[in-house]
Amino acid sequence: MKKIINTIIVTLTLSALFLTGCGSALQSSDNAVRVLASTTFLADITQNVAGDRLTVDSLLPVGADPHAYQAAPSDVAKISESDLLILNGVEYEHFIEPLLENAGGERIIITATAGLTPNQMEDEENAGQMVGDPHMWLDPNLVITYVENIRDGLIEVDAEGAEIYKANADAYIAQLKELDTWIVEQVDTIPAERRLLVTNHEAVGYFAERYGFEVVGAVIPSLSTDAGTSAKEMSALIEQIKSSGAPAIFLGEVENADLANQIAEEAGVKVVDNLYLESLTDGEPAATYIDMMKHNVTSIVEGLK
Repeated sequence: MKKIINTIIVTLTLSALFLTGCGSALQSSDNAVRVLASTTFLADITQNVAGDRLTVDSLLPVGADPHAYQAAPSDVAKISESDLLILNGVEYEHFIEPLLENAGGERIIITATAGLTPNQMEDEENAGQMVGDPHMWLDPNLVITYVENIRDGLIEVDAEGAEIYKANADAYIAQLKELDTWIVEQVDTIPAERRLLVTNHEAVGYFAERYGFEVVGAVIPSLSTDAGTSAKEMSALIEQIKSSGAPAIFLGEVENADLANQIAEEAGVKVVDNLYLESLTDGEPAATYIDMMKHNVTSIVEGLK
């Protein structure tokens, strides 16, 4: 009888291991769904929804400027191996179309901004054509839509993980709402008359709208850091800064500071050049999207007080 019982125990143990293995097959290196996001901040947002079930990679490396990014041959391989590709959309990933054509194969592509209406502005680099502002992630409330679209994309590519993705999305949305409340509290410490933003390029429109800032102007009057500026535009910005009383010019970490420093010197203001608008960092201070937003808000508040 003892031998029979031992046999039953061994059989049940092996069965349990087999079932556990089947349940985690999605997470194995051979069978895992491959999820790729275009940027580091999108990869982090997606990872929060995917949780421990999947690993999310970023196409662009830490510190890369998507506006000026030059695709590498290895990017084609990354895309070709992906099952789900997360993009910001609104023409943000201008480099992606030739990569998709060369990658071939099939994958689900999710546009994180789907369902949102982008702000429109004239693009002087393209004969004044109206273009959409893609920088919606700088308003955490809009990122809630990102999360919902990403959740649905993950469920589409991995239906078995649906309940996990729904629960993770709900938890992360709660964190985004907490972040929004925190930002409001921080901004409330700045006198209303000093809530003035001058940036390197037109990137903070959604942030300004949400939190009651006035955008005085930009060193590069374009949605892209890859554009240029004229002497006339520089002169006009200097006058705008002086007349508004804006105390600082704020730059992202990947942006060229030469023009901003020149304008700041002539306008008699300081340059705050430690914002992270387009990329996370490898560790502090902007290792995650939420960390990035908190760092930026802290720098802006300190720069305007």
